[in-house]
Amino acid sequence: MIHYKTREEVKTMAYGGAILAEVLFEVLKHAKVGVSELELDNLAETLIRKKGAEPGFQKVEGYKHSTCISTNEVVVHGIPTEYRLKEGDVIGIDCGVYYKGFHTDAAHTVLVQKSKVKSQKSGEADTFLKIGEKAMWEGIKAAKAGSRVGHISKTIQEIVEGSGYSVVRSLIGHGVGRDLHEEPEIPGFLGKDITKTLLLKEGMTIAVEVIYTIGRADVEYTRQDGWTIKTVDGSISGLFERTIAITENGPVVLTK
Repeated sequence: MIHYKTREEVKTMAYGGAILAEVLFEVLKHAKVGVSELELDNLAETLIRKKGAEPGFQKVEGYKHSTCISTNEVVVHGIPTEYRLKEGDVIGIDCGVYYKGFHTDAAHTVLVQKSKVKSQKSGEADTFLKIGEKAMWEGIKAAKAGSRVGHISKTIQEIVEGSGYSVVRSLIGHGVGRDLHEEPEIPGFLGKDITKTLLLKEGMTIAVEVIYTIGRADVEYTRQDGWTIKTVDGSISGLFERTIAITENGPVVLTK
């Protein structure tokens, strides 16, 4: 069942989303060589609580952290560890905020580097990340009332796979609101005729996600923590996500 939001509820989500965006990009600024994943996670929780909100991910049963941190071959749901970042690492930080009864969800991936001079490897990673971010923003532009979920999916897939990368099929975007994960599902690929995908309507709030890899699309659980999902071939992955509202005037980014 899809939970449509009133304009007042969307305003509440936008306030929580603004907190989330501020926190996420402040934490990303600290994603430097020598900093541990756990230090970044602790910083996120401190900032969220200082701003009068709660870490949304801690409301997920069995999860104790404020972020999921995906470094290099980790795709999603990476539990923060003592691992300290190194030059050339690709780190994705996924974070959620719970504010006045509503969740917002966002993620961004960056390249860890000291020098402005890029090596061939870091240059390839930089290009890879630019494509993922572009796919997210173009997918958001496609999220118009009267269009369909498939228009978002098709846009993301064409940009990612048209650049030679792989969209992960088993991990997708989702509705978000009073629950962190709600209907509808928002795939990053088009698996059926667009006309058979869900019609987008005003009042929907969704998390548009680009989950992709530089190699094969296959992923697996490779740790014993029950959460962390990695690429099967060890290739690096990227994650870009924003919570948006579908309105009569077009998509509105709530985590901005």
